[in-house]
Amino acid sequence: MSSTLRLSCLAILFCTTLAKEASFLVQQLNSVSDTHTSVMGGALNTCSKPGMALTGFTRDGHCQEVGGDDAGSHHICIQMKPDFCTVTGQPDWCSEKAGCMGQSGECPIGNWCVCQWAFARYIEMAGGCDSIVDLVCDATNMAAFTAYKTSTEPSHKVALACIQKKCGL
Repeated sequence: MSSTLRLSCLAILFCTTLAKEASFLVQQLNSVSDTHTSVMGGALNTCSKPGMALTGFTRDGHCQEVGGDDAGSHHICIQMKPDFCTVTGQPDWCSEKAGCMGQSGECPIGNWCVCQWAFARYIEMAGGCDSIVDLVCDATNMAAFTAYKTSTEPSHKVALACIQKKCGL
């Protein structure tokens, strides 16, 4: 094989590898941007408000994950109801207090980032989408919408429809 042909082959191989790496990086950036975008398409606002307990997987008030450690995908911001833990089959953490947003001390849970599975289960077990008091759309992560949209699980489709209804999407 001539040296010119070898160089051409190496250049093609290099460019192909570079293109694959670039494509992977774009996918990674898109998934990262999803974790900081609300279902409304804008920046992800805080779910917690001053005087409420800090929520979010990292307890920074946002329904987002950092580094992929959030196995429950705490992406959906709702106004917490006292029966949420019981209805979803969890221990009663719903009535506990936690560190406050914007002040010292402990505050009651108000708005809370709930797991995607728990949101879907609550809708199913509590009687439908209308059982959700308030879905905070600008603080609900687009990652939940995307996950429900790509899922084939019937309860996820119901949860997706609920987000669409409550947020006017």
